[in-house]
This record gives sequence, C-alpha cells and structure tokens, in this order.
Amino acid sequence: MTSDSLPPAITHSVLKYRDYRLFLLARLLVTAAIQIQSVAVGYQIYELTSDPLQLGFVGLAQFLPMLALILPAGDLADRFNRRTILVIACLLEAVVAAAFFLLTVFKVETLWAFYLVLALFGVVRTLSAPASQSLVPLLVPPEHLSKAIAWSSSAFQTATIVGPALGGTVYLLGPQAAYGICFVLALAVAALFAAMRVSMAPRDVKNSTAFQRAVAGIHYVKAHPIILGAISLDLLLGGATALLPVYAKDILHVGAFGFGLLRAAPAVGAAVTGLVLGWRPLNRKTGPWMFACVALFGLATVVFGLSQNFVISFVALIVLGASDMVSVFVRSTLIQAATPDEMRGRVSAVGMLFVGASNELGEFESGGAAWLIGTVPAVVVGGIGTLAVVGLWMWLFPALRKVDRLSDVKAAA
Repeated sequence: MTSDSLPPAITHSVLKYRDYRLFLLARLLVTAAIQIQSVAVGYQIYELTSDPLQLGFVGLAQFLPMLALILPAGDLADRFNRRTILVIACLLEAVVAAAFFLLTVFKVETLWAFYLVLALFGVVRTLSAPASQSLVPLLVPPEHLSKAIAWSSSAFQTATIVGPALGGTVYLLGPQAAYGICFVLALAVAALFAAMRVSMAPRDVKNSTAFQRAVAGIHYVKAHPIILGAISLDLLLGGATALLPVYAKDILHVGAFGFGLLRAAPAVGAAVTGLVLGWRPLNRKTGPWMFACVALFGLATVVFGLSQNFVISFVALIVLGASDMVSVFVRSTLIQAATPDEMRGRVSAVGMLFVGASNELGEFESGGAAWLIGTVPAVVVGGIGTLAVVGLWMWLFPALRKVDRLSDVKAAA
C-alpha cells in the first residue's frame, strides 16, 4: 500500500511511512512478548521460593550481560544494518522463550537454570536496544521525529498494558503456555523486521579501534550536558514494579491475575499520555514539565508503597506511568535530536547503561532492600529517593531544566 492510497488522517501523520508502520507493529508485539515472559518468570520464581530477594536476582541476571556488552552493541548498531541486528535479536528471543518452556515442561526447579536463561535474555536485549532506539530517525523525516518517538512510546506502553494482563491470565493455564506465546511472537517480529526496506551503509572504521569506537559514545555524552542530564535522569530509585509479585500475593492478596493488572496499570497511564503526545507534543517549557513529572513519579511511588487497597494501588500506578511517559518522551526526543546519526547507536548504548541501572539493577536493589528492611519501606524509600534525584539534577543540569522547545535542540557536528 502506497502513501497515496492511505486515508487522509494517516497521510498527514508519521503512519504514512511503510517501514515506520512495520516498526510500530514489531515494537508492539515484541514488547508484549517480553511483558508476558516477565510476568511468567517473576511469578514462577516467587512461587518456587517465596523470597523477594530472588526477584532481585531476576534483574541482576539481566543487568550483568548488559553491563559487559552494551557499549560494543552500540558500536555494532552504528556500523551495521540495524534492521538485520533486530532480526537476529528476535530469533535469539525465540530461543530464550523455548528454553523457559522446556525448563517448565520438565519441571526444573533449580534456580540457577532460570538465571542462566535470564542472562541470555539480557544479552538479547543488549544486542537489540541500541539498534532499535537508533532506527527510528531513519524511518521518518527529522521534522516528524518527536511524533514518531511519541507513537513508538505509546505502542510500547500499549503492549505493556496488554502483555502483563494477558500474561497473568495465560499463567492460570501454566507458565509453559505463556512461554509458548512468547516463542510465536518472537518469530513473528523477526519476520516484520525482515520485511522492512530501510538499510544503512556500513561505516568506515579504518582509522579507529573497537575500544575507541565503543567509548566514543561516552565522550560524546560527557561533552553535551543536555544529553548527559537526560540520560542520567533514568537513574531513579523508585523500583516499585520489581516487588509487584509480593504486593499481589502477600499485601493486596489478588493472585496472578491481579498481578497482571498491577503490572499493566503503569502502562495504562503511559499509553494514554503517549497518544496525547503523539497528536499534540509538548511545545513549550519542556524541561520544567519533565522535572515536574519525574517528581510526580516519585510521589506516586510513595502512595503505592503505603497503600493496602487494590484500587488505590492501581490508580497510583496509573499516575506513575503517565508521569513517566512525559519524562521518557522529552528525554528520548532530546537525545535523538542532539545526536548525529553516526553516533546514535553508541549514545543509545550509554543511555541503556542508565536504563539498566534504573530497571534491572534497580530490581536487584529493590529486592535486596525488601529483604533487609521490608517490602513497604523499600518502595517508599525508592520514591523519596526519586524526589531527591529530581532536586539534585535540576541543580546539576540547569541547561536541561531551561529547555523550552524540543525543536531548538540540534545535533553537534
């Protein structure tokens, strides 16, 4: 289907670009698969152990491969066809889902086997993340980049709604059913990426070593305070989602299905906010809006941590997701706009280090804190820590705080 044959509402938006539509569908499906798998693994391990510390090791097992491989993965995304990298990553994700399926079918209860597969999953995510993030600017013209990022984020969050709810429901049939669905979705996404036409000529790397190329992203980020502030703001302490199995089973008493709903709640707020931003992106005072929403994220985390009512907890997580979406939209657009294409993979890799520290390593921190001081205090302390980060970052990065229009941010030569 050509852009001329599309409905008027689509031809005037980023959805008129074929490869971008394929990318959105692929992002939707692969994110749903990851969420279904995460629900199944988290709940399965907690059922086996009843130990919140083991949920922390789920995040740590995925973070350690990322820590070791993310910078080389960024270099690969800047040197080779990003679409091909994503096809390979999706095929490896199918292998991960198949491995979890076999562990479940053969009733393996040895935790190290699960953590080994989670480490492989960490390798897959490390390989795909820089390529995925740096692919979007190649699919749409520069003037449509902010809308493309908003739609992409909305697709991600929509899948984060459907995935956990579906994962919690399917888990009632057994975790093997969830892993089987993930296997099929991973193969479907590999086919979608393979059908895309976008390509990128290999970069000339004759005058640089692999180490020089890998650390070039770090040097670029350090040299640009707006990018450094936007990337490092991911280093938040409010890791409430890692402890959702504990809340679902022991505090709110809502079981696997309620766990899926709780996992979906942040994405409900984020998806709705992403759709609004896709049609009407923030035009003014984007820096202050971003910091205000990160502060709201921290407050919502505190409310969730203290709540013992399912409705209040669900609403708090919706607010948490909506506020996080604004922050992600602003920071993602700033980073992509301020980075030249030949550096986007490596800069995205640096960003993934902070995302990993916030998410996967944050899960380990949350699990460890819950083990030491209790689940509720751990979540509340994380929310208060987020508020402290906001105040510190507003002082350390005044240029980021003063950003007005996203369109004013340009990549350095």
